[in-house]
Amino acid sequence: MRVHRQSRMADFRVNQLVLSGSIALLLLAVSAAAQQQVPTPLNGASLNGTPLAPIDPAASAGPQFRLNYVLSVSDQILVRAFEVDEINEKGFRVESDGTITMPLIGVVKAAGLTVQDLEADLTTRLKKYVKDPHVSISVTQFRSEPVFFVGAFQKPGIYPLDGRRTLVEMLTIVGGLQPNASRRITITRRQDAGVLPLPNATVDTENKVSSAEINIGSLRDNVNPAEDIVLAPYDKITVERAEQVYTQGAIARVAAFDLGERDSVSVLQVLTLAGGITADADGTKAEILRPVLNTSRRASIPINVTKILETRENDVPLLPNDILYVPHSKSVVKPVLAKVALVGVAMMTSLMYLAFR
Repeated sequence: MRVHRQSRMADFRVNQLVLSGSIALLLLAVSAAAQQQVPTPLNGASLNGTPLAPIDPAASAGPQFRLNYVLSVSDQILVRAFEVDEINEKGFRVESDGTITMPLIGVVKAAGLTVQDLEADLTTRLKKYVKDPHVSISVTQFRSEPVFFVGAFQKPGIYPLDGRRTLVEMLTIVGGLQPNASRRITITRRQDAGVLPLPNATVDTENKVSSAEINIGSLRDNVNPAEDIVLAPYDKITVERAEQVYTQGAIARVAAFDLGERDSVSVLQVLTLAGGITADADGTKAEILRPVLNTSRRASIPINVTKILETRENDVPLLPNDILYVPHSKSVVKPVLAKVALVGVAMMTSLMYLAFR
């Protein structure tokens, strides 16, 4: 009798453990089901009044464009190699034969190499003397006055301004724009070279530069020939990545969409590109999350996507960096939770019966 009671007690403890584990699994299932209906906003979104981290802007200075500069005769460089005192923080000039002469290493070909290539060559040579050398090179004086192409160009870098070069000629040399580049380029000119000869040029007296924006489409199509200006020494030509709008929530394709040359794109246009809203979308409670200037916050602009799709309300423009957010319908969450709850009750009833029979 005593053995039988101990056996029943052991079975009861086992059933208790099974019951506890089943309850934990049930809670996890309920939590997972609820989370499936709550969309994760993009960085920078502000949902329910809670500001999140700002979107990392599509703007970029390009992959260390200075390393693409091709060295030539009369260029002067500064070499940094902290492990090698003989050449560290020393300046060298590319001689007429295209070489530089360095202590410890000797004669090295430099002309025709990019800064990055020469760094790699010197690193390899120094491995004879140092286990793990680190070489960095800066161009301190150019053979001819340079211009700078920064950002989403095919070949960003520093280019010598040999003779009279126009903007279009230099754009050809750098290979044009990357596919995801903005269609607007910015030219910045130092004050000592004069103000940019463009009607929309603005002058920054504090930084002693003038700058202007040019539409690459009109430049390419020669709509305004005056925009193909002759570049001056040390001009900086910059192009950012294309401005974008974003979709989030109950939309078939959650993604970023380039504006291209447009200043805005409508909600209907973006939904068409994104494949429309999903079956569980609550289009009556959609919103546009718009960046607030000079802050990491976003303003919420409520819209009714359902009515826009049915042409019962006017379409709404989306501006650069806007997020179109369509929530999931709460009516979809309730049936899911109800089903999980019913399964959980059935499981617990069965386990309790086994524990106490």
